[in-house]
Amino acid sequence: MDWKSKKIRTILEAALAEDKATKDTTTALTIDPRLRATGTILAKESCVVSGVGCVPVILDAFERMGGGSVGRFEVISHPEIFDGVRVKKGQPLAVIRHNAAALLSCERVILNLMQRMCGIATLTNEFVKAIAGTGARVLDTRKTIPGLRVLDKYAVVCGGGKNHRLDLQDGILIKNNHIALGGGLPAALEHAMAGRKAGQIVQVEVRSQEELDQAIAGKAESILLDNMTVTQVRKAVKQIRAALPGVPVEASGNMNLKTVRSYALTGVDYISVGALTHSAVASDLAMRITAEVN
Repeated sequence: MDWKSKKIRTILEAALAEDKATKDTTTALTIDPRLRATGTILAKESCVVSGVGCVPVILDAFERMGGGSVGRFEVISHPEIFDGVRVKKGQPLAVIRHNAAALLSCERVILNLMQRMCGIATLTNEFVKAIAGTGARVLDTRKTIPGLRVLDKYAVVCGGGKNHRLDLQDGILIKNNHIALGGGLPAALEHAMAGRKAGQIVQVEVRSQEELDQAIAGKAESILLDNMTVTQVRKAVKQIRAALPGVPVEASGNMNLKTVRSYALTGVDYISVGALTHSAVASDLAMRITAEVN
């Protein structure tokens, strides 16, 4: 993750602006602007770390947005604590030494983003562990919080998952509505294959035996089996492997931790799980701030 990229800075600045962090009335009225402090981000439950890199970027953005000249800061993480590592309850994720007022004004933005990212990484890791040894990989979807997709998808990677399409330009996926509005699966697939750019893979989502047969006949380059039973998926994988060797097969639709291993054992290459980003529970983090003694 390039935390200093323009895209990331824009997201983090928007979060600070939403909270009006540079206009923190309470802090302005109660805290000596010269006071320095140490803020420790703590895990209040076991979780997979994601988002530590956002902290210095947020603090830097705060000053550039008018938070005042608040002096030097440093963000320290233990060498063993970094994005993708699981921490136990009570472990510190990072220690920040900075102006006390700046820490207080940025605290909620830092925690909101890191709690969500750690939650996504932790849930993703549970799915990854659930299918360990099957050969299948866990994929995310585009079911992300508007404006936070790049962070959501980074958190999936921290949890051991793999990113699907980042956006609608990033790949070709013919879904049920494209099929319904595009003259049927054969026509939609033919048009996509003919008009795609060099290097683009055409993936087709199928929901029935008829659509599967049509996707195979049209030589789809990747097939997504949507909302099928384990038995149906196993049968479909066998058919695809025989007709189109090497074509990636993905399963999706209401995947959960109780069922995902059964689907992984059917021989699919990927399992996409919308819940990773649309239903992840934020990890419980806190920031403990103490004044530095001169």
